[in-house]
Amino acid sequence: MDQSRAPYIESIQRLAESNPLQVMVPGHGGTAEHGAAHLADVYGERIANYDVPLMLDGIDLGENGSREQSQQLAAEAWGARRVWWLTNGASQGNRTAALAVRGLGERVLMQRSSHSSFADGVLLAGLIPAFVAPNVDEHHGIAHGLTPERLDEAIRDEISHGRKPNSIYVVSPSYFGSTADVAGLAKVAHSHGAALIVDGAWGAHFGFHPDLPESPARLGADLVISSTHKLAGALTQASMLHLGDGPFADVLEPLVNRAYTMTASTSASAILMGSLDLARRALVQGEEKIGESLRCAEDLREQVRADGRFSIISDHFDEYPDIVATDWLRIPIDVSKLGQSGHWVRDRLIVEHGVFFEMSTATSIVAVIGALATPDISRIMESLKAVADEADELRAAGQSDKVTEFPPLPAAGTLRMLPRAAYFAESVVVTAHQAIGRISADTLAAYPPGIPNLVPGEEITEETVTFLQAVAASPTGVVRGANDPLVATFRVVLDPVTASLQS
Repeated sequence: MDQSRAPYIESIQRLAESNPLQVMVPGHGGTAEHGAAHLADVYGERIANYDVPLMLDGIDLGENGSREQSQQLAAEAWGARRVWWLTNGASQGNRTAALAVRGLGERVLMQRSSHSSFADGVLLAGLIPAFVAPNVDEHHGIAHGLTPERLDEAIRDEISHGRKPNSIYVVSPSYFGSTADVAGLAKVAHSHGAALIVDGAWGAHFGFHPDLPESPARLGADLVISSTHKLAGALTQASMLHLGDGPFADVLEPLVNRAYTMTASTSASAILMGSLDLARRALVQGEEKIGESLRCAEDLREQVRADGRFSIISDHFDEYPDIVATDWLRIPIDVSKLGQSGHWVRDRLIVEHGVFFEMSTATSIVAVIGALATPDISRIMESLKAVADEADELRAAGQSDKVTEFPPLPAAGTLRMLPRAAYFAESVVVTAHQAIGRISADTLAAYPPGIPNLVPGEEITEETVTFLQAVAASPTGVVRGANDPLVATFRVVLDPVTASLQS
């Protein structure tokens, strides 16, 4: 296929250049003259010109329309059988995948560090989840991935209890760039008759440069959630769902199609979809540009290492058997020698220097360099050194920040009720102390990185309460789904006896 083309965006351009008179939605009229002046004044004239609705001949209607052509190009580019464009982020992809794999069976085995949007999908689909814990860097509190051996052990354990999983959900790469053996995981899943879903949200750029890991679809994954806006150059919320060409493809394709109609907007943004078309073309043609981005990232790592006050966390990834490759465009920096938390360091970089790192933890900050981006490394290092100097002065004055020490990641509580039944059961709000031993009616996930620590139907443990409250009390922590900001209360199923009967 001609990967130099962008059929979808080309069709939008042709429509805009034909000087259409729009008496249809969207209500801004398509031009500054006819009602979009308020948009054009800020974003420029083209934002309204290209913001066209769905169901137009020559764009997304008709056999082999331009949208379909562009999605075929995307499938070829990532090594997939088929691609669906998403305009509500990878979260939409996770929910779509969960609804689709319910057609394979009701049981799913999930990596515990799965994103909360997949937990939401489990609830919507009525799936019965089981969990397998990933390897964890206890010092930094970072969840990595699974080895094929660990996955095989977990599947066999579920089978021994009469709970054979029909689908498997894993995360690769992690927030910090650690990448699992997707080919090995796919082989294990398929050997047990289960489909493999890979949350590859952070790896949409994989497969487009020899120094980056391969695209999960080419490695045997059956479904891949790909957050194209994160590092691959699309606009925010623009993502994709890839169907691999594996043993489940024939069954999954119609299931995904049906699920997609339930999660997709009937007014999907042409602006976002056009950015997916352009990002795909830029990646396919961009090996040299991606190489420049990789060189920028390596330059930053080298300069960080040269300053003895920092270290690079990914330099020690070889100590973890689940990590077989690294995304070099992620630079996780250990700042614990400064005597200040990573949250403090990130905040000072933003407030004093206008340098925005992706995220922070108690001991680290993480820089993310887009696959087509070449940031000013000198400015980053000057700012880092200035903040480190400030930390040195505070430490000398006896004003070191007490780094928050989070309790260990809690193990999952016993699933005492199906998630969907617990979510819709009669519930009541109780204090955190009263909640221990009760059944959660909500999904609660600590951010960053959005890992579900409780799902509806799980028993609330003291360890989980302690962990969530510690995250909520940290400077940049937040618990999604919490009943209150400090997680002082929990929503629980009102009648556990009835709940047990319902499950």
